[in-house]
Amino acid sequence: MSLKVDSNGSGAPLVLLHGWGLNSLVWDSVLPELARAFTVTRIDLPGHGASSWPPVFHDLPSLAAALATALPPRCSLLGWSLGGIAAIELALTLGQRIDRLVLVSSTPRFVRDEDSFATWVHGLPLPALERFATLLESDYEATVREFLGLQAQGDEHGRAALRELRKKLVAGGPPRIEALRAGLDILRGADLRDRLPQVSVPTLVIAGEHDRMTPPGAARVLAARIPGARLAIVERAGHAPFLSHPQTFCRYLTDFLEHDLRATGS
Repeated sequence: MSLKVDSNGSGAPLVLLHGWGLNSLVWDSVLPELARAFTVTRIDLPGHGASSWPPVFHDLPSLAAALATALPPRCSLLGWSLGGIAAIELALTLGQRIDRLVLVSSTPRFVRDEDSFATWVHGLPLPALERFATLLESDYEATVREFLGLQAQGDEHGRAALRELRKKLVAGGPPRIEALRAGLDILRGADLRDRLPQVSVPTLVIAGEHDRMTPPGAARVLAARIPGARLAIVERAGHAPFLSHPQTFCRYLTDFLEHDLRATGS
């Protein structure tokens, strides 16, 4: 079992978790700025980038358990998209090991659900996700490319963001199809809405104004249900605001982390 872990900078520890199908190189554009104030640790999710498979994960708790082995004893934790869902689970299960939580383009429930008692409209339609799952079995490279394209939609710098996502995918290495299947299963089934009030760490939620994959409505729910959480909307951004609007993203992030550090004396 081996996760790729890469650390840069000095200061308070900050861990970054990427999203489905990608790898830790997606943080390259913001790493120099963040590393000036923090010891930044980037982790490739299991079966993604340079991380091996095993560690096998099959649901959200097993993904969180695999990632927990690579975390520092104490840290601030930032998760993007699928990494954000994992970050919520880690904040719920690791207690005092997580000092601060940052959720980027994240959601408590990825798929839309309009047929149950607990209606959820801030997600991707289930047939769209099922189409990705079907396509994955016949052409997983096309599946990842299409998923990346959806992430760039709606962003004023969408073409540049998409080029960067594709470049990082190639540079970091292709994900394992087993990890992609497991990740889609998590995106299909995870529902953290009822557990959000149990998140007990200072939390910042960052969302792209025009995110088509995890709409800003999902971020507003996160911020409303996590006690004391703050919400930052990056104007004219899509699903990857750290790529398309890195300066705005870093300002929101460092303002939150450094203010909280000063307030707590950590």
